[in-house]
Amino acid sequence: MAVMSCRSMVTYKGGGRMALRAWGLFGAREMGSVAASMETSVQQGWRVGEEGGRRVVVVERQEEGGGGGGGRGVQWVFLGCPGVGKGTYASRLAKLLQVPHIAMGDLVRQELSQTSSMAKQLATLMSQGQLLPDDIIIRLLSKRLENNMASNQSGFILDGFPRTVHQSEMLEEVADIDLVVNLKLREDALIAKCLGRRICSQCGGNFNLARLEMEESNSAPRIFMPPLLPPPSCASKMTTRADDTEEVVRTRLRIYYEESKPVEDFYRGYGKLLDFEVSGGIPETWPRLLAALNVDEKHTNHDSSHKMAA
Repeated sequence: MAVMSCRSMVTYKGGGRMALRAWGLFGAREMGSVAASMETSVQQGWRVGEEGGRRVVVVERQEEGGGGGGGRGVQWVFLGCPGVGKGTYASRLAKLLQVPHIAMGDLVRQELSQTSSMAKQLATLMSQGQLLPDDIIIRLLSKRLENNMASNQSGFILDGFPRTVHQSEMLEEVADIDLVVNLKLREDALIAKCLGRRICSQCGGNFNLARLEMEESNSAPRIFMPPLLPPPSCASKMTTRADDTEEVVRTRLRIYYEESKPVEDFYRGYGKLLDFEVSGGIPETWPRLLAALNVDEKHTNHDSSHKMAA
């Protein structure tokens, strides 16, 4: 077993195949071809362990000899309650590791812009105010993963899915999830952060007017987050989301906590869950997150031999 930098973590061959045949995306013959093309020369796995008294990602590596072909990127999931910043950190990490960032909300919006039968089905359900069924969500994700494989993109960072144990089980059928990063932030900070969100009506930029400075309380860590202020050109064009009210935010958080614990327990049972406490803004949190993930930003930025287009 070895603790490795991200340069070693990100690019490894094989590591299992996505069972896309379970959702009708590949037949047995095609899956045989996919499996044959993924001859394994290095097997690596992630587990959550401790190093120097802190929770980190530990990479286990086993040489097997032989084989060639391309590398397999990380297949990670980011969990976290509304407003914690999972989309921000997932997208930054995906860019750093040179794998696609897949946000389920974006997949739904992209499909709605098409003229497919699924797009019509989605539009009908959403116009009726219904939640999208799990089988439709997983079909959208499977379609994206199939497109990734066709473009030699076997890695990804998934954001906003799964939200239930059933979805987690379905995800295991179509992907080989290596690691689940569970971002946490104390509730009073989350509420203040959500209430401070602003969007520029002209450029679509996201900003936050809240300046959070909260002392340590019971088990809650000290928080300091400076505001993310808009430039002068956007200052007069700030709008708020209709659902960013304290009552709605508290309701969303309550529902999330009720739904998320079983999902956290599901992945914790597999040794794949890494709880990470957000205690500051991006400048303070980003280096800590990279350290917890054993990601070497300098090595990764300079390692372009295994680049995967997003």
